[in-house]
Amino acid sequence: MADGSASPAKRMWCSMPEKFQLHAAMLALQFGYAGFHVVSRAALNMGTSMLVFAVYRNIIALLLLLPFAYFLEKTERPPINLSFLVQFFLLALIGITANQGFYLLGLDNTSPTFASAVQNSVPALTFLMAAILRIEKVRLDRKDGIAKVAGTVLCVAGASVITLYKGPTIYSPASELHKTTPLFLSLGDANGKNWTLGCIFLIGHCLSWSGWLVLQAPVLKKYPARLSVTSYTCFFGLLQFLIIAALFERDIEAWKFHSGGELFSILYAGVVASGIAFAVQIWCIDRGGPVFVAVYQPVQTLVVAIMASIALGEQFYLGGILGAILIIAGLYLVLWGKSQEAKFAKATIAIQSSAAEHGHNRSPSLSKSSLTQPLLHPSSENV
Repeated sequence: MADGSASPAKRMWCSMPEKFQLHAAMLALQFGYAGFHVVSRAALNMGTSMLVFAVYRNIIALLLLLPFAYFLEKTERPPINLSFLVQFFLLALIGITANQGFYLLGLDNTSPTFASAVQNSVPALTFLMAAILRIEKVRLDRKDGIAKVAGTVLCVAGASVITLYKGPTIYSPASELHKTTPLFLSLGDANGKNWTLGCIFLIGHCLSWSGWLVLQAPVLKKYPARLSVTSYTCFFGLLQFLIIAALFERDIEAWKFHSGGELFSILYAGVVASGIAFAVQIWCIDRGGPVFVAVYQPVQTLVVAIMASIALGEQFYLGGILGAILIIAGLYLVLWGKSQEAKFAKATIAIQSSAAEHGHNRSPSLSKSSLTQPLLHPSSENV
């Protein structure tokens, strides 16, 4: 893992500062996940087994990640031991098996839009978990701490407004240009399903996802090879799903592809929603912290609403505009709070270093203050 004194060359790619790379990566990630909601429901509608979908998804992700992890991290990958293997196994159990399993069970009983909306609890849950585990420090007696809390609340509120409040129509696409096909028409159809049970599964999915985001941070601190951590996690997740599938999915026909749409859905899930998304997500956690990653989650609901309007011809309502404003304001507050936190940490360290160089003791005010910075030190500089 790069340290705080990394050279500018290491923190630039295509002449773009790393902090802009982080924001661009997280925005792209939300677009990828938004499309995943649609293709996953399409796969379920086509009769794809949930276990088969999960197994194929993780096989594709592992095949995509493994070569990069092996060749790019040869020199920085620490020796593997039993402790690391246990941690990777637990990360897979929480972040792959429970996360994906609960999501598919919840989606099968609800709809893509609702599943996306429920995921907006992830920032609040992640923030709470990170604060409890002291991975993300919060000082409510300082403006940066208040800004992070208020921003998280605004993000969740904005996504909730998009979901719960429609209001007057702001944009209505031409009906001739957007004729809904029977496949897309059934994407939100949850008739005959157990909506309450679906909600419970989706809450379990959100708890698993939040726990996964938070627990990756301390693992990366001890094993600073991001792609290798992701590959090991994906490998153990695949093993866990294979064991479950061997017990509950013994129909040979379920493992065969019956249409091009089914194949596309699985390829999209494996390449975009797992392979690329896992690599981008763990890099952003390493450089920006788990709360930074989670706070972008509500953007996904906005993206789903826009995609549904453009691709499916759905109308765009005032609630969507108001929700988007709240989400943007919330993101700004969180990122501004983390920026102020980083400045405070830098100033404190500079004063302490200066005092040490001159042989002076730290002032009482500094010794009593609590230095607030994320567990992963470099992240405070990038967001």
